[in-house]
Amino acid sequence: MDITIDGCDARDYAAIVGIYNHYIETSHATFDVTPFSVAARNAWFCQFALHGPYRLLVARDGPAVIGFCCSTALKSRPAYRQSVESTVYVAESALHRGTGRLLYRALFKQLAQEELHRAYAAITLPNDASIKLHESFGFEQIGVQHEVGYKFDRYWDVALFEKCL
Repeated sequence: MDITIDGCDARDYAAIVGIYNHYIETSHATFDVTPFSVAARNAWFCQFALHGPYRLLVARDGPAVIGFCCSTALKSRPAYRQSVESTVYVAESALHRGTGRLLYRALFKQLAQEELHRAYAAITLPNDASIKLHESFGFEQIGVQHEVGYKFDRYWDVALFEKCL
């Protein structure tokens, strides 16, 4: 597997939506509960740029998109502008091959060029692999929101993580 990481463009949208929809349907990693069409995700895609704090990167194995990561606004109020939320999703077929690590390495290298102060991540528990990945990039757990999400007929806790940029 020869994985490359680069910026996303509209040709990648269907693959990204497909990866994310898999997690919507099969996992507690996201609290979205209804799969998206590409058109329904258009506003989400429009928040990203090639420069600036809001990035969307894809991992490719040859031409196939096998994962993505992004940084988004933590909150909409202006005083939060030096903080971002980061997330990473990898296609099931590419799990446990270092894809998430490659994506995050590229994302945080790009974010180091921005005027940012902190990155945050929210991880639904349990998720040992995601916790391990985030901790390897310097994230520290700062709290837990107990039973904050309801999916698959049960409540889930979410651990909050923070990284100094």
